[in-house]
Amino acid sequence: MKLKFDLIGIFVEDMTKMVNFYTDVLGLEVDWDGHSPYAEFKHEGIRFSMYQRKKLPELLGQTPSFPKGLNGSFELSINVGKPENVDIVFNKIVSKGAIPIYKPRNEVWNMRSSMISDPEGNLIEIGSDFWD
Repeated sequence: MKLKFDLIGIFVEDMTKMVNFYTDVLGLEVDWDGHSPYAEFKHEGIRFSMYQRKKLPELLGQTPSFPKGLNGSFELSINVGKPENVDIVFNKIVSKGAIPIYKPRNEVWNMRSSMISDPEGNLIEIGSDFWD
């Protein structure tokens, strides 16, 4: 059996604020009733979800810790295709309320990238395809 990641889930403090960010700012669709501690977003590719942090001790049987401020533990990455699209998408998302971390730039590994964060400090890269 081959191992395949199926879902990326993040654990959030404020479900409403975070769901609103990912729907209103990033434009994802969500299947969420507004009350459940779990929300799953609809998009192509890997599944993406959120789960309310205050429910985790009950689920896990122990109390986890969480990063504070800018979360350097992981990143979500959005591929926008052509390098020039990075600037367009970055500016659009920042104008809707995303927190800019760094502006679009050409990277030494032959892609254009920028970075924002969501309201709880999770890093989101906006990157292009690689070029030769």
